[in-house]
Order: sequence, then C-alpha cells, then structure tokens
Amino acid sequence: MNPSGAPVSVRAMKPTVLLFDIDGTLVTTGGVGRIAMERAFEATHGRRDACSGFRMDGMTDRGIVRTSLDAIGVPVTSDGVEAVLSVYVSILEEEVARADPRTYRLHPGMAEAVDAALALTHVAVGLGTGNIREGARVKLTRVSIYDRFRFGGFGCDDEDRPTLIRRGAERGAAQLGVSLEACRVVIIGDTPKDVAAAQALGAESIGVGTGRFTPEELLACGATHAFPDLGAGGALQALLGPA
Repeated sequence: MNPSGAPVSVRAMKPTVLLFDIDGTLVTTGGVGRIAMERAFEATHGRRDACSGFRMDGMTDRGIVRTSLDAIGVPVTSDGVEAVLSVYVSILEEEVARADPRTYRLHPGMAEAVDAALALTHVAVGLGTGNIREGARVKLTRVSIYDRFRFGGFGCDDEDRPTLIRRGAERGAAQLGVSLEACRVVIIGDTPKDVAAAQALGAESIGVGTGRFTPEELLACGATHAFPDLGAGGALQALLGPA
C-alpha cells in the first residue's frame, strides 16, 4: 500500500534465464581438466601430447577430443570420441579429488550471485558450458555448488557452443513455464566464445575477467557488460536486471 492507502502495482519481472560457464568463470581448477584430458589420451592412444598444440579456452569437451584426435592422425568417429571422454571423466574424478585447494576454488562473488538469483521466482539458474554433464558434475561438486544448477546446456548436447547454449536456454524457459522468446537470457562467461554464443542466441552476456581475458577485451568482443568478477560493484545488478 502507498501512503494514501491505494494498492501499489507490482511490475511483473521478465522471466530470466541465467547460464553460467564453468572453467575460468565459476571456478579456477588449476589446470586439472587439461591434465585429465592429457592422461585420457595417454591411456587410450598412448599420446599424452595430443592436445598440446592448442588452447582449450572456450572449447567444448567434444571439440577438444575431436581436435586432439585429428592432431595425432587418428580417424575421428563418434565412438572414438566417446571412448576418450569416458576415460577422461574417470581420470578427472581422481585429479579433482587431489587438487590443491589453493588453486582449485570458486571465483569471488559467484556463490553469492547464484544464491541471489535462486531467491527470485522469475529467474532460472543453469549452466552453459562446453563440459560434458558428468565433467561439470565432477568439477562443481568439489566446490559444493553443483546442486544449485537445476539444468544446463552441456558439451554432450552438441559440439557447437551456440547450439548447446540454446539448448540450455530452452531448458531454463521450460523450467519457468514460458517460451524462450518470452525470456531475458544472460550468458556469464570469461572468453570471447561465450560472448559470441550469446550474440548468436540474441542474448545478453556478462564477461568476467577471471580467466585469460580482461573485462576490456570482453567488452571489445561485444559483451553487454564486463567486470573483474561478479563481486565487483554493479555486477549483481547487471546480472539480475532492474529492481
């Protein structure tokens, strides 16, 4: 009620889907993903150097395996990719379990931002990541945040990042009970590939300088907003939208 006793109209908040990247965005892992992938190739093909010739930033797990198989001259097949990924997840469990907590941690402001979003009924909070689902589970369980994400678009949905991001957005819209077209969609990531995926979807993007790229570089790539991390001033407002 306002001071005159008349009812105050409450503006309906637009349904919002938030999709968080994992590596470099939610967490720093100290390189355990690369180590696990190198070991997986050593176990399956006797080549620990299979993925040494390129950076993995922003790539999907399937894309990493496909590129690595091609680099060592192994024919790329769906079964071959799956064989490496199966071994990779098993090794990833080992590497994550023994990772040094000084180098394996959540980035500043992430847990608080996720919890603030989860408290809002018009917001669906999920993952938008190149990790396959099981890899995402392993990495985020270590820092006790995996169960906060109720859906996602994963590297096992598609090798193409914009396509898997769209799949995650569709799942978020379904959770809210509305069409994707009715939603505000925000991609949170640390690489130009996250920004590009958001642009392909017609979504907003929030860049975080917690990976290899600075906020300025991410803005130059077309990020809607960019911050050093989600604990920075104005970041939470940009994430959740106008009050």
